[in-house]
Amino acid sequence: MRTRVLSGMRPTGALHLGHYHGALKNWVRLQDDHDCHYFVADWHALTTHYESREVIERNVYEMVIDWIAAGLDPQRSTIFLQSRLPEHAELFTLLAMGTPLGWLERVPTYKDQIEKLKDKDLATYGFLGYPLLQAADILIYKATYVPVGEDQSSHVELTREVARRFNHLYGRHPDFDSLVAAALAKLGRDDARYFEKQRKAYGETGAADALAKGDGVLRKASVALSGWAPADTELLSGHLRGSGKTILVEPQALHTEVAKLPGLDGGKMSKSYGNTIAMREEPVQVEAKIRRMPTDPQRVRRTDPGEPARCPVWQFHQVYSDESTRTQLAAGCRSAGIGCLECKQPVIDAILREQQPWRERAAELTADRARVRRIVDEGTERARAVARQTMAEVREAMGLDY
Repeated sequence: MRTRVLSGMRPTGALHLGHYHGALKNWVRLQDDHDCHYFVADWHALTTHYESREVIERNVYEMVIDWIAAGLDPQRSTIFLQSRLPEHAELFTLLAMGTPLGWLERVPTYKDQIEKLKDKDLATYGFLGYPLLQAADILIYKATYVPVGEDQSSHVELTREVARRFNHLYGRHPDFDSLVAAALAKLGRDDARYFEKQRKAYGETGAADALAKGDGVLRKASVALSGWAPADTELLSGHLRGSGKTILVEPQALHTEVAKLPGLDGGKMSKSYGNTIAMREEPVQVEAKIRRMPTDPQRVRRTDPGEPARCPVWQFHQVYSDESTRTQLAAGCRSAGIGCLECKQPVIDAILREQQPWRERAAELTADRARVRRIVDEGTERARAVARQTMAEVREAMGLDY
């Protein structure tokens, strides 16, 4: 049985080359070896753009067209729409009952987004809770891996903590509390009190030092206490971490090698910065945009030698040119043997070659929008079957199956 991969994107409309090289290309590769579930995170779009409902539907299907044009195969990957699956919202609600508020407030991207999006009112429960909704998105499919960039690792770690806490609360042995009490009694009053203090601190904040201190107590007990058994260590280790019977699977962050393509100005490629090249950009526009790209600011005249490391175009060569081409171009730049337009041409040619099959496949899909909707509908039904099974197990564990 193939391991399951789960990932999603907010619907922002037609995608750009940064999306492709930063995530989508990897998604296409993963479907060869994994059971891949890729979803349109339209509820997540509402956490920051709840006043912009009119663009969401158009953005959803434009993005799906780009996914398929890039190589996602609806026969090998399950492509679905988050908002069609109320099971996500139900699991989010149930997880919220036992998730400490402090866990959400310490997610690094929470304060970062508030700072970056000062023009929006983000003092909402939906925005605070979006990492928990992400956790529900992942846990409901019992995904083994979640492909993410380094900046999103904290979300996967939160998901692991949420699953661990849920399993602790609802997956425990009927005699769990009495067994824990007996093991704590073996520690002695002072060590037991200290251990419980660290367990509480870890449960509330996820602090790594609290976890380490709690483990230290168990290591000390395994050496110093004659009546201490390995089963006691295993039991209290689970108690410390909040784990029990596995109902919700703890996923792993999948950090595969991806190419980071900057924007036309050398910064992060983003529609809000106006520095993107769309995956389906018209060739004449691609050529014009690359030709207008800034180059080494210290190379004022054609006869001035340049330095590739100072040039935004050079970052595109890291993605689109082979080593031989880069070596030749770098030498020509540093010796002023070639001009900047000559250096840009291989990038233009490479991007146009890459885009050609995307444009062809997208043209077919754009001409048959009903087919795109069928793909999403069929994928959503496949996803629903998995989500319903997980929710049946969750309800049973929580005593809600009456």
